[in-house]
Amino acid sequence: MSQLIRWSPLVPDFFEDTDKFLEEFGAAGATLPVDVYQTETSVVVKAALPGFDPAQIEVSVDNNVLTIQAKTEHKTEVDEKNYYRREMRSGSMCRSVSLPTSVVDDKAEASYENGVLTVTLPKASERTSKRITIKTTSA
Repeated sequence: MSQLIRWSPLVPDFFEDTDKFLEEFGAAGATLPVDVYQTETSVVVKAALPGFDPAQIEVSVDNNVLTIQAKTEHKTEVDEKNYYRREMRSGSMCRSVSLPTSVVDDKAEASYENGVLTVTLPKASERTSKRITIKTTSA
């Protein structure tokens, strides 16, 4: 089966490849990847945050949107003979995720182990619809 390829007299794939790279970098580098799944009683969100101090991670829930913010700053200084080197790594990540169902914000729990943040949010009881009878008054 043959494939139709668009031809351009300029460098044909340079701009497309650059755009694709920037999109992928933006999706992977600037945002925090998460796994979201449900159990019978909870919504669970896992985020890989290796190298982050748990004290520098903030988790909040507002209007069924979970937001995770993390900041890190790591400094290493090495003094070898006449050579001085200083390396500094810092950065921040943020991700907001719409939750698939209503949750009980006040009972959410979070843990951090081996660089993985796990947030467990109990599901809110399902709301049932109620029929309302209209009362009339006679004149």
